Amino acid sequence: MVEEKIDDDLLVQLHRLEAFIGNTPLFPLGNVSHKPGVHVYAKLEWQQLGGSVKARPAFNIIKNAILAGKLNRERPLLDASSGNTAIAYAAIGAALNIPITICLPQNASEERKLLLTAYGAEIIYTSPFGNTDEAQEKAQELYEKQPEHYFYADQYGNEHNWKAHYEEGTAKEIFEQTDGKITHFVTGLGTTGSFVGTGRKLQQLNPDIRLTSLQPDNALHGLEGWKHMETAKVPRIYDEGVAHDSLEIDTEEAHAWMVKVAKKEGLLISPSSAANLAGAMKVAERIEQGHIVTLFPDSADKYGEVVKQVFSNGQ
Repeated sequence: MVEEKIDDDLLVQLHRLEAFIGNTPLFPLGNVSHKPGVHVYAKLEWQQLGGSVKARPAFNIIKNAILAGKLNRERPLLDASSGNTAIAYAAIGAALNIPITICLPQNASEERKLLLTAYGAEIIYTSPFGNTDEAQEKAQELYEKQPEHYFYADQYGNEHNWKAHYEEGTAKEIFEQTDGKITHFVTGLGTTGSFVGTGRKLQQLNPDIRLTSLQPDNALHGLEGWKHMETAKVPRIYDEGVAHDSLEIDTEEAHAWMVKVAKKEGLLISPSSAANLAGAMKVAERIEQGHIVTLFPDSADKYGEVVKQVFSNGQ
């Protein structure tokens, strides 16, 4: 790919947007966690530009591509996504006037499709049965056909994904927000950047911090964005050696936590956020003292049908 001169105006806009990425609040979950001596917290990751935890890697990937002269306002960013990274790319791309092309599984929620359209992204749909694995194959195919036309972001293999959480990002925020008291970090595996990057840095800040990864308990799960590692295409950025422990989460269990958190904490969280909390609470059951931190990757805003189903069941 031919690298081009960086647009000064684009650099100014990039610097302006950086203030709206990350720096999310840490929410104490004192009403759903009652065990004496054990404190559970969640980072409210939807409170940043792009509306989810994926704003961090999306911005870092875009920033480094621009600085390397690989991405500009004439060359579209191309990637595959189940939804949240796509929306983050699209929101940031809209603010920077950079075109975005996304390969998206057809079964992504209608809210996600609407948001991508609103932000002006080009959507290339793939089979609802292939999930993000097939979407990745399609993105790779498009790039191989037109390598000079696209910047292929490749979130599943791009080191700037996990580094968004490692370099002055998620891990440092968590450590500072807990005054260094964090003892356990727990989160689910999707692209795996959140877990790998945050976990690596937390271990450097304090080697005693325990890291627990989460994944669905079967391949036919309902946790959008999560990967069942035994059956899915494993992201190249994943490092299985980062985790001290791994737990499996049932989709229905996550749905039950959506209801509990709404009624007890006043937060409407997504299924993946609720699954993260389910994992954090499992860790809480096993210890007598500690400060457990998990991520709430996004809110329930983009999961209309799931929310209707979960809350109409009156769990």
